[in-house]
Amino acid sequence: MTAQKGKDLLIRAGNGAGGFVAVAGLRARQVAFNAEAVDVTNADSVGRWRELLAGAGVRRAAISGSGVFRDEASDLRLRQVFFDGVMETFQVVVPAFGTLEGPFQITALEYRGDHAGEVTFDMSLESAGAVAFTAL
Repeated sequence: MTAQKGKDLLIRAGNGAGGFVAVAGLRARQVAFNAEAVDVTNADSVGRWRELLAGAGVRRAAISGSGVFRDEASDLRLRQVFFDGVMETFQVVVPAFGTLEGPFQITALEYRGDHAGEVTFDMSLESAGAVAFTAL
């Protein structure tokens, strides 16, 4: 796989009608996957080495992004999902890799503005169910 442009990593929010709207104004975005390890080490563990239970533990995905507040349809959608406290389907399109899709909760939505600068925002999302991957 060749190098990809960071701006091509796309985050889309469900529009409430079965479609998606791209989150506008993002300058930075990140997707992280984590899994908890389940330690099953016991007195019979060979050489007292730690043993982990395969396939156990909780998996989670986190999405974060920051950018310029543009008052677009996606900004309205993010605010609505946050203030309604609902889970919404989000998509992350990773160029030359694939698409991730699943339910997420917006856990943080922050706006800030400097006196001599633009209004910016930060968002954080946590997975709220299974996240599916579709390869390109």
